[in-house]
Amino acid sequence: MPWREIPAAEPTPSGEPRSKILIVDDAPIFREIETVFLGRTGQILTASDGGEAFEIAQRERPDLVLTDLSMREMDGDELCRRIRRDADLRRMPVVVVTSGNSAEEHERAVRAGADGVVTKPLCRVSLLQVVQRFLRLTARSFERVAFETEVRLTAGDRDVWAWSRNVSRGGMFVEADTAFEPDSEFQLEFTVPDTSILVQPTARVAWRRPPGHERGPGMGLQFLKLERDAAQWLEQYVYERGTGGQPPAPGA
Repeated sequence: MPWREIPAAEPTPSGEPRSKILIVDDAPIFREIETVFLGRTGQILTASDGGEAFEIAQRERPDLVLTDLSMREMDGDELCRRIRRDADLRRMPVVVVTSGNSAEEHERAVRAGADGVVTKPLCRVSLLQVVQRFLRLTARSFERVAFETEVRLTAGDRDVWAWSRNVSRGGMFVEADTAFEPDSEFQLEFTVPDTSILVQPTARVAWRRPPGHERGPGMGLQFLKLERDAAQWLEQYVYERGTGGQPPAPGA
């Protein structure tokens, strides 16, 4: 199916053109749903598989790619990897849509380099929040908010107790007497402050402050396997407490 372009919404009040959003899904109904949800946010481009989407991304340079994870031709995680390997596209935000409550699908998207993960059935308000956040950013990043709670890290028969200082949609920073090596992977377990909500993702060390550091040892952790309910809770927690915690614009 040839790609098609949905007419852009009116220019912004400043006269600047709307952002370009590339929607990728092999199911026409989901392309239509996402187009309706995001049509007033920017100029919509659509593609029915990852290969077609990559060609459009090279030609059109969209400001954001929203892609389904599992498709008949090239899957969304492979599209994300190709974008990350391309010197001209690698900083392009990519949000991956998964099909349900599968921690493994979340992990596939994260390992491929996705900036965000959302799940079906799609919620218009949540999707707008995620998309608008990335369109506002000048660089790919995760917003962090304060989050202080005890965390257990388990690797094999080894348990390390740490104290988290902040959390983002994609991970957290913890202080610990022992710092794992970069790229180490382990099971996390922590309870959300002032609640009984238990979160148990797997994670890996993205960076660390080693023992002897003047500010004490610590680690920046990236979540890998993360259940849908926990991911949605973190998304809302960070959104409500971060600088982006504003509702979508009227009519968006």
